[in-house]
Amino acid sequence: MDYSSLLLTLIAAPLAAALLMAVLPAKSVSARVFEAVHALSILSVLALSLYVVCQVFLAGGVYFEGGTGLVGTASVDALGGWLHLDALGGVFVALIGVIGCLTGMYSIPYVRHDIQIGHMTPGRVKQYYVFFSLFIFTMLLVAASNNIILMWVAIEATTLATVFLVGAYDAKLSIEAAWKYVIVCTAGVAFGLYSTVLIYANAADVMADPHQAIFWTSVLPYTGSLDGMLVRVAFVFAAIGFGTKAGLFPMHTWLPDAHSEAPSPVSGLLSGVLLKCAMLIVIRFYILAIGAIGPEFPQLVMLILGIASVFMAGLAVFSQDDLKRKLAYHSCENVGIVALFLGFGGPLGIAAALLHCITHGFTKALLFCISGNVLMKYGTRDLNKISGILRTMPATAVLMSIGFFALAGFPPFAMFVSEITGIIAGVQGGHWVIVVIFVIALTIVVSACAHVITQAVFGKAPEGMEKGDVSPFALAPQVVLVALILWFGVAMPAPVLSGIEQATAIVMQTNEAVLHNAPLVGSLFDHADAGAQAPASLNRSL
Repeated sequence: MDYSSLLLTLIAAPLAAALLMAVLPAKSVSARVFEAVHALSILSVLALSLYVVCQVFLAGGVYFEGGTGLVGTASVDALGGWLHLDALGGVFVALIGVIGCLTGMYSIPYVRHDIQIGHMTPGRVKQYYVFFSLFIFTMLLVAASNNIILMWVAIEATTLATVFLVGAYDAKLSIEAAWKYVIVCTAGVAFGLYSTVLIYANAADVMADPHQAIFWTSVLPYTGSLDGMLVRVAFVFAAIGFGTKAGLFPMHTWLPDAHSEAPSPVSGLLSGVLLKCAMLIVIRFYILAIGAIGPEFPQLVMLILGIASVFMAGLAVFSQDDLKRKLAYHSCENVGIVALFLGFGGPLGIAAALLHCITHGFTKALLFCISGNVLMKYGTRDLNKISGILRTMPATAVLMSIGFFALAGFPPFAMFVSEITGIIAGVQGGHWVIVVIFVIALTIVVSACAHVITQAVFGKAPEGMEKGDVSPFALAPQVVLVALILWFGVAMPAPVLSGIEQATAIVMQTNEAVLHNAPLVGSLFDHADAGAQAPASLNRSL
């Protein structure tokens, strides 16, 4: 089977859907037509992404590439190397497929409600579905890009696609949030362009074929020859530039406004996936930096940005009265956790960072969709005016309680696994002071989550509000997300563990045996021993 064609089809599917919906006249075409094209698009992305990624994950283990001393895994290449999907990118492509489909399905009843109450005109409905598909397309392009300039173009394109989703409502606060989002992110990501140009120029000087300096996989074998000072500057620029898009402190200022003003399904996709895609680019520059100058400097940068983001966001979460702004600051905190775990380093730290991208993505997509349920029922995001959800919306109340317990990192939910793994990595690395600060910040976050449950879920329902939940169609994606965070917290699927293991090996540029020799990692990755000696020909076979 030609997996290159499948990868191209995966990326092209949402783009084709967006172009088709763009040419349909909004006034004469029913909203149901846009819903049908939208549903077909997201279901296609889900099926293709899971199939292609599973082929990469299950094709074999980690191996040394002959003659380079580098580590590789099975991968899919397309367009002459411009696209490259390995286990690392596969983690994020699968996340895009799953969360994109579930938030996309939730979008249908959510947009119908907005049409019913007059918040969306036919033109706005068309705009929403067109740019939702474009958003999926640009994120897939980020995750699968091997060309480092294309990576930057793709992450910038996500801004252009989502600014119209953030400003989907014709309201002052929505338009203001959209402008702030595009200005801050465009200015920030410019630093990412500087980083990309520095790496390209330096690699072109040392590589036998300068034309190959544009490809990430081609630069990787030459990292030892790169100029150490230029790499340090490039990595700081990458952390600032792409960290702006990820929402790391102090470049996070756009995030609370954009996430709170966007439609709830878009907020779920922004928080659950887009921030992780930006972190993927940071990770790819992190790999180059470690190969060029060793792990100390990149880990120090990640530790500083990570702990600052976690502590700042933890305090901000506790002080917010707006439900969606509270969830937005949770996003800042958890992106900081990913950076912090990268800073801890080692197989456990890297695995915890990648796993946290998945577990937080599911949890935050769930909670933003639930905030949409609350908004549809109560007509407000103000937690001072939201109470008694258990009496007015019993199903939403149960899902909301589960979501906030999961976000607080309680077992048996998925985020407990990634957070406890990261804490162990920090202890093993001797980062005791940072671990203590991290645990204090988590305690504040737990208090904030408990406060939402006691205030919003319980209490007296507003007078005159009838009992009645949102439709089963709206609840179904949330039930699936709850099942996922329980499944990943109790019994992590073997293909996911295999993919995390292979992705960790790519980041560390070490073989699988090193992972198994590390304390406590064996319990996480023991199942994949059979693939440890996968032949290099796997790359070509896919």
